Amino acid sequence: MTILQRLIEQAKHPNGLIGSIMLRIMNVAHRGMTSWLIESGAIKNGDIVLDIGCGGGKTIQALSRINHHGKIYGIDFSEQAIRNATKVNKKDVASGKVIVKQASVSNIPYPDAYFDKIIACQTHYFWQDFAKDVKEVFRVLKKNGQFIIISELYKINYHREDYKTNKEIRQLFDHVGFQFVNIQEHKRNGWLYIMGTK
Repeated sequence: MTILQRLIEQAKHPNGLIGSIMLRIMNVAHRGMTSWLIESGAIKNGDIVLDIGCGGGKTIQALSRINHHGKIYGIDFSEQAIRNATKVNKKDVASGKVIVKQASVSNIPYPDAYFDKIIACQTHYFWQDFAKDVKEVFRVLKKNGQFIIISELYKINYHREDYKTNKEIRQLFDHVGFQFVNIQEHKRNGWLYIMGTK
């Protein structure tokens, strides 16, 4: 396995010391995209929010700061990510405002129509069965709730073989049942923002 392949594997499933370092790097690297999410105004005070692929936990921390009366949940496939995210959000985890759990997007451990907002920042291109996983997200989203994906375009093009174009994404979201789909590109930074409203 090459060094690049090892790094990609650690990005997919952070593990051990290298994984912990990778999670810290991702926390810094994703800061701009998290700010773009917050500036969009999509997250409202009082929302129940799920962060899929919560990684090192800094996005959860940023969302908690603007969502004083809401609750933030995070799931990640990586046990190391859950440890790091718990540590970063220690105070909010202790108070019950933040709940992080090891879980997969393919089997979200929450009931139907539970969340107001669901976000996936720099993770969806790793999902094994994107169409099936979007249906699972739809299941746990409340009516009129919103599912937001933010990602770097070049990573989508590198990691995904399907659902790479805005047209494909829009068709999938329409097929799953989203009433409205908004897709924006941040040209300067090469970022993609997808928001589906149930």
